[in-house]
Amino acid sequence: MLWLKISLPIILIVAAALAAAALFAARTPAVQKPAPPPTLLVDVAVAKREPVTFEVRSQGVVVPRTRTTMVSEVSGTIVEVSAAFVAGGFFAKGDILVRIDPRNYLTAMKRATAAVAQAKTKVATENALAGYAVEDWERLRSLDVADRPASDLTLRKPQLAEAVAGLESAEADLEKATGDLSRTVIRAPYDGMVREKRADIGQFVNTGTPLAETFATDYAEIRLPIPQTDLKYLELGKLHEDGSLKATLSADIGGTSRNWVAEIVRTEGVFDVDTRVLHLVAQVQEPYASGREPLRIGTFVSAAIEGTDAGEIFVIPRHSLERGKTLWMVGKDMTIRPRDLDVVRADEGFAYVAAGLRDGERYTVTPPENSLPGMRIRVNSE
Repeated sequence: MLWLKISLPIILIVAAALAAAALFAARTPAVQKPAPPPTLLVDVAVAKREPVTFEVRSQGVVVPRTRTTMVSEVSGTIVEVSAAFVAGGFFAKGDILVRIDPRNYLTAMKRATAAVAQAKTKVATENALAGYAVEDWERLRSLDVADRPASDLTLRKPQLAEAVAGLESAEADLEKATGDLSRTVIRAPYDGMVREKRADIGQFVNTGTPLAETFATDYAEIRLPIPQTDLKYLELGKLHEDGSLKATLSADIGGTSRNWVAEIVRTEGVFDVDTRVLHLVAQVQEPYASGREPLRIGTFVSAAIEGTDAGEIFVIPRHSLERGKTLWMVGKDMTIRPRDLDVVRADEGFAYVAAGLRDGERYTVTPPENSLPGMRIRVNSE
């Protein structure tokens, strides 16, 4: 019995070990499946050629075509001003803006008129006396009393010349007095607006005293700086052929975007030595015309200038390119690969591609991060 007690546990252990070995030998081998490659979720766009006319963008400030500092040409007290003679007041060419007290100049004109009348009388008198002197000389010659030619003094020529000179001087004084009187009325030299008022009724002004700052409103101008690199996209030859370039001006007025049509009419002809830009000059006709948003002097505007015709090319969002020239293309097998493009121009929003793409090819809207050529993708939107 002792032997059975000792051998039974040993037999059970050996049997269990044999059973475990049999089970291990009869197991099914594990099948190892490779992990699927990672896929990217991307937005996709389709390349398509389209006709493109380049635009060159710039910015500038609206300034008046003509600015004038109106000054008094005579001295006196301002006795009348126009209702339009206020800052922001509009006036038409020939309108009376200011009247200066004319009484002193009326008196001066009357004196000058009287002086002209006196001088005319003196000329007439000297003419008559000169005629009598000639007759007397002829009478003496007929009596053989005078044996020498008559002198100018005898014929009263110096006296007549003096009288004529006095008449011319009196007429010049009258002309000046008349001009001074007319200058007491200050008229508008053009259709325009008062920018700043510097004098008012009751104020005494001297000759040369500034009365107001005005500017013309027939058209406004905008100086637009263009870098040298952008000049090749503009047809500046049109300006030398008495033509113009179209431009669209825009500005934010009270939270609303406003647009105006302008024409590039000339260049300033020289490059700025500091910034290396060439200034183009745009004009807007009647900037304060009724029926539309006025283009006020001093407005800061953005300008889109019509450029050269680029033909049919691809327009790609600039943020779709990596390093400014590489586009990630989407293949039919839903993998991506990089491709370098021929970019003819790029602005702040788009890149213009002439070669390296075909119509219908797809590309990622945003360059994928940490991607490798051949990586698979899933399309989020197209």
